[in-house]
Formats: sequence, C-alpha cells, structure tokens
Amino acid sequence: MIDVNELRKGVTFELDNNLYKVLEYEHHKPGRGKATIRVKARDMRTGTILEKTFNSGDRVQDVRLDYHNVQFLYTDGQFFHFMDLDTYEQPAIREELIGDNAGYLKEGMEAKLTFFGDEPIDIDFPVTVDLEVVEAEMAVRGDTATGVTKKVVTETGLAVQVPAFVDVGDVIRVDTRNGAYVTRV
Repeated sequence: MIDVNELRKGVTFELDNNLYKVLEYEHHKPGRGKATIRVKARDMRTGTILEKTFNSGDRVQDVRLDYHNVQFLYTDGQFFHFMDLDTYEQPAIREELIGDNAGYLKEGMEAKLTFFGDEPIDIDFPVTVDLEVVEAEMAVRGDTATGVTKKVVTETGLAVQVPAFVDVGDVIRVDTRNGAYVTRV
C-alpha cells in the first residue's frame, strides 16, 4: 500500500480491482482542514478516465510492473505483433491498447512494453520517430508572412502538418508525444 501523497504523474496503482495510471496530480491544502489530492488517471485495461479526490492519509494498492524492450514486427489488423528483445517471445497486443499511436509504428521499431503479470497493459514509444513522406499537398507560394504549412501523409498513414518545403520521398522526424513535425532528416 502507498500513501496517496506519493502519487505522481506516471505512477500506476490499483483501486477497486482496476489498474490506473496517473495522468494529472494536484495537491490542494485549504486554510483549515485536511489536504486533498485530486488525481486524473486512465484505466489501463479499458482506457477510461477517472477523476478522483482522495483525503490526505488515504492509501491505495501499489502494483509491480515488468518492463520489456520489444521490436515491432507486423500487424494483422486486429493485433500488433512484437518480439521481446531478451527472450524472443512474440506477444500480440490488442489494437485498442495502441489506439491512435498506430501511425508511429513501423517495422523494426523498438518500444518499451509494460506487463502486469502476463498481461500487456501499456506501451511507451521513443520520443521521436523517422517516417518517409508518401503523399504531400501542393505548397502555395506568396503567403510568407507566417509559417506556411501543408499536410503530408507518411508511410504508416499518419497525417502531419509540415513546412512547405517538405516533399514526397523526404524523411521527416515526428514527435510521438503530440504528433508534431520536428525536422527533415
């Protein structure tokens, strides 16, 4: 058991037989009375968001998680298949676990997979990933008072806003935290 004062962003805990990962944490101390801890957490199995307020001194169950470095192999439409770089086992991950981040996955890419027992519950991608542009809009010249951007589609199907000079065949670096263009490689 851990005290709720120890909860911080990224900490995983168990509450009512569900696993939650803290997204936001706020400690509130009024002038009188006990402090309260407001937590916004994501259910690791269903993806739903829980907003809960704890009183100072409350306790939640901490969990032991295992982390494995994996390499992405392929997707069959329903599952994403990875290979554990240490044991060479090939866990299959549900599409719901990857969610909108599927556009960052390309064959051979390494990631960190989080397991609770034998169940994969979360995946962490590298901060940036390099993707080739396969489709690009035509750039409009003349509007140079502000940064001119256009929409491109990468080899994985991810749509990204990029500067006007990026063309088909260029390799761009994309930030996996927010989907933003970083640089041309």
